[in-house]
Amino acid sequence: MSLVVVESVSLAFGKKELIAGLDLRIAAGDRVGLIGPNGSGKSSLMRLLAGEMRPDAGAVRTRKQLRVGYLPQDLDVAGGRTLLASVLAAVPGRAELDAECKRAEAEFAAAEAEADEPRILAAAEWLGEVHGRVATFEQDYSEHEARRILAGLGFSTRDEGRDLGEFSGGWKMRGALAGLLFQRPELLLLDEPTNHLDLPTVAWFGEFLRAYPHGFVLICHDREFLDEQIERVVSLEPEGVRQYRGDYEAYLRQRAEEEVVLANQAKNLAREREKAEQFIERFRAQANKARAVQSRVKQLAKMDEVQTLQQRETLRFRFPPAERSGGEPIRTLGLRKAYGEHVVLRDVAVRVARGDRIAILGVNGAGKTTLLKLLAGELRADGGEITLGHKTKLGYYAQHHADTLDPRRTVLETVAQGGELSNTRVRTLLGAFLFHDEDVDKPIGVLSGGERARVALARLLVDPGNVLLMDEPTNHLDLASSEALADALATFDGTIIFVSHNRSFVRRLATRIWNVEGGGVEVYPGTLDEYLDRHRGKPTEGRAAKPTSQAATPAAAVASAPARPVAAAATPRPAGTDRARRRAEAEGRNERARLLGPLRTRVRELEAEIERLEKAQRERNLDLARPETYADAPRRNALLTEYQRDADAIASATEAWELAQAELEALQASLTS
Repeated sequence: MSLVVVESVSLAFGKKELIAGLDLRIAAGDRVGLIGPNGSGKSSLMRLLAGEMRPDAGAVRTRKQLRVGYLPQDLDVAGGRTLLASVLAAVPGRAELDAECKRAEAEFAAAEAEADEPRILAAAEWLGEVHGRVATFEQDYSEHEARRILAGLGFSTRDEGRDLGEFSGGWKMRGALAGLLFQRPELLLLDEPTNHLDLPTVAWFGEFLRAYPHGFVLICHDREFLDEQIERVVSLEPEGVRQYRGDYEAYLRQRAEEEVVLANQAKNLAREREKAEQFIERFRAQANKARAVQSRVKQLAKMDEVQTLQQRETLRFRFPPAERSGGEPIRTLGLRKAYGEHVVLRDVAVRVARGDRIAILGVNGAGKTTLLKLLAGELRADGGEITLGHKTKLGYYAQHHADTLDPRRTVLETVAQGGELSNTRVRTLLGAFLFHDEDVDKPIGVLSGGERARVALARLLVDPGNVLLMDEPTNHLDLASSEALADALATFDGTIIFVSHNRSFVRRLATRIWNVEGGGVEVYPGTLDEYLDRHRGKPTEGRAAKPTSQAATPAAAVASAPARPVAAAATPRPAGTDRARRRAEAEGRNERARLLGPLRTRVRELEAEIERLEKAQRERNLDLARPETYADAPRRNALLTEYQRDADAIASATEAWELAQAELEALQASLTS
């Protein structure tokens, strides 16, 4: 069944035509990746699908009463509600149901006050029917599910009661995403949803989407994330919108095969045309060849042109050779930074070797950006010291740099400002970053987020130094540009320290990992996959006490279970008197408590046990991270034995929790049906 049908849609901005004659169908359960360079119209197509924009020609038709959820890249999230309340209120119809429940309760109270028996019976029937719908609604969209999604997205239990307006922009976007996932719409439209997520949360979100029962359209610059999620590609190519079955890897393969086939067809056609023209030219004047010549003329006229695929322009650049630094470009000792009473980093001691490519990872708010700013000299430390080695020269690219460029300056002026290059050299550099001709004279204020990011990167390239510090450099870049940046950085002969949530980017570049957690920095020698396995589901301080390992698998399946249709629950009429009715209700509550009580106790006990075991594991992690631990062989072996024992215990307790939780939810469902 088609959820959305796009028929002959065209859209233009000024003289630039973004979409021409597009036909597209999105069926129930479709998992579509929308790709294309920045400025090609991806976000505009999303807005067309969401109904927030009208096409210049054609039509976008949606199935009647289709529930669509849309997460744009930039969203103005207002305060006035707590985080948890905003997620609960995201589901349409909840406010109306609560209002009807209040009216029914008021009617029942008024009927009882007047001792009007027929009115009491009618009001009781209405109230029972509304309560039945409320129970079904709460079963489908329970507070427990909302908390589960919030925990998966990295919020702590303390955050749930905070006003949404108190959060930073990135966390507001997470709150909006939580509300969207809680709704479980039949069609999700997600425009760069991972931009404000850290790596552990990206992993959780990926598991959630894989278990999601409905369809979605996804724009994402993380190649691995895209490949994991999609089954069809809609690509905005230079020759128009094209569609391919499979994931992004399959798209690249099919596109390359198609390009070869069309190029060969074009060569064969050119060869045939050349032979026909040579025959006509050679025998044009010979009467006995007139019929053959006319045949070749007609054949030539019927030959169609083969439209070969147009090559999409992508970033192509290399970093200039870097001056050789000392063997240890950066070293810190006792580094400390606090914001008021909140200590972000304490006693951080790290060393950077020349040629290192270090990925700084950790949950949002752990202090990754703070650490990078301290190393770059943009923040002053509260204690400790940072020592720069011999001939160390820093180049810094921050998330906010692209957003704080002077909007009045032109692209050319902004990049020329970064060094002493001539205008010709700067124009050549900007050409590598896809700014050509009059583009270089555009003011920064009219550029898109992706274009501003390219300007900031070009300015860095003028004088990058020999130690690059980069904070989320792929944010606002399209997928092809992200990969071009990774390719360029792979050839950089200096040192790189970077923060990124883009797994393919980290995997491409990182030779070491710094895990920022609990105010410290753990130098992690393992691979990215080992890091993710170790930190998947790991609770942040104060996070809800549910087993966090569930965030990646069973919880995602439960949280994204399809909404059941709301059915009216029939409530028996009161049995003669209020006393008998109340007695019957009390007996029902007692029976419900008798059945549910032991299961609830079992779930709470398992949650407490898992939390106790995980706390012990976190303490062992700290011990195992200390070099002196490995000098004491008996202690090291004991810690490793205890770690494995409790890891097995956590797995067993988590499995028991899953069974108990599923049994509890099934019993609750049967008692409310």
